[in-house]
Amino acid sequence: MLIKQIILYTNNIQRQKQFYADILDFELVFSSNDRIDFNVGNSILSFQYKAYFNAAHVAFNIPSNAITEALEWLQKKVVILPYDNKLISNFESWNAQAIYFYDADNNIMEFIARKDLNVISEDSFSSKSILSISEIGMVTNRIEPIYQSIKDMRDIPIYSGNLHRFCALGNAEGLFIILNKSEKKWYPTQEEACTSDFIIKGDYNFCFEEGHIKELL
Repeated sequence: MLIKQIILYTNNIQRQKQFYADILDFELVFSSNDRIDFNVGNSILSFQYKAYFNAAHVAFNIPSNAITEALEWLQKKVVILPYDNKLISNFESWNAQAIYFYDADNNIMEFIARKDLNVISEDSFSSKSILSISEIGMVTNRIEPIYQSIKDMRDIPIYSGNLHRFCALGNAEGLFIILNKSEKKWYPTQEEACTSDFIIKGDYNFCFEEGHIKELL
């Protein structure tokens, strides 16, 4: 599942621009007073101005063998969010390892190395090592209607979980991470999950606004 673009919201474009361009060295490809776009591998990460918004969760695929080097690179730039005193989370059932950190708006961002992608890199890790946007979080009170709305656009497999508490839809290339906020909190911080608006473009094209999906035609 290719995620070509994710548009998140921010009330401080300059702060996010400084974080991603100056701290993480993401390639800035568009900048205005109310919008910024960054190239991240095969995807585009965008921020659009909005006075009020909730923090989101986005993950980026990195090479399958790069988790240790990615951690060393990130530690020079941001504070890593641990889980159970560990800086690298092991997801054995997903055949993956991940690192988490906050961006300038306290969005929970993630680098994930998936062995199932079998992408091996011998280059030193940098922002240019990022392969694509891997995940977007979707927070709701009921997972099943969200699942059905996505499936009605285009068939999609359940990668992990169920339709009650937590459900990951898609594949190792791209996933919708759907949380029932009354049953589960954000990993790894265990903070309350809030519904955050976004726009996605790629194999699926829709707005997620106030917990509802509106397809983009």
